[in-house]
Amino acid sequence: MQYSIGQLSEAAGVTVRTLHHYDRTGLLSPSTRTPAGYRRYDDADLARLRQILFYRELGFPLDEIAAILADPDAGVLDHLRARRRQLTEQLERLTHLAALTDRAIEVQTTGVRLTPEERLDVFGDIAFDLSYATEADVRGRDSAGHRTAMARAAAHSKEDWRTLMREAAAWRRDLLAAYDDGLPADGPEAMALAEEQRRHTARWFTPCPPGTHRRIADDFAADPRAFALVVPPPQQRPGLAAYLRTAVHANAARLDAAPETSEGSPDR
Repeated sequence: MQYSIGQLSEAAGVTVRTLHHYDRTGLLSPSTRTPAGYRRYDDADLARLRQILFYRELGFPLDEIAAILADPDAGVLDHLRARRRQLTEQLERLTHLAALTDRAIEVQTTGVRLTPEERLDVFGDIAFDLSYATEADVRGRDSAGHRTAMARAAAHSKEDWRTLMREAAAWRRDLLAAYDDGLPADGPEAMALAEEQRRHTARWFTPCPPGTHRRIADDFAADPRAFALVVPPPQQRPGLAAYLRTAVHANAARLDAAPETSEGSPDR
């Protein structure tokens, strides 16, 4: 059976953009093309795509998937055993992060002027956005920037929190889509997401020039507690924190190199 790229996308539950990326990287190329240049896939291509998606579901990076599919009899079991060990370690880490999150939502540690009922209404079981500005264990909590973030978070109204939570959720969705689609961390899409997160931080919590954003991203990659403040453990992917760090550093380098506009620095 022959499939157009749209039909294959629908059959496998992936985006057309993902299939374009897989074709560019050689991970999955169409078996044929029409005289007009349109991609045409067959059942073997669909089977290969399902293998790719299986390994992606297990958290394998695309280059490792390509190596497995290139020689499926060479070391597949070793790959799976290594991934099993990683998942076990991640489960232990997530259990620890859940305990940290419980502490982060305590009224005494946030200083946010919302009742427990309002907190539940606005945040539900998502505490990481709130604790991004207020969780006491974040590095630099005694700094002027952290004190500013604490003060601004405390002053936000319920509707302010609703708005910033919607922004944060939309940003996370786009970040996960970029990562799952294999977009390069130093590419324009990922850098745009880094810039969006930097501006979100500056808009709602504390000034966030490129240097500050680099330090924040370094914490994300180095400390699971810090990364859990922006991406909750159930939504995390192996390597996602490092991916975001690379995007932030690439965006910061871009901003550092950009000339000041008539409106001022890139942070304005």
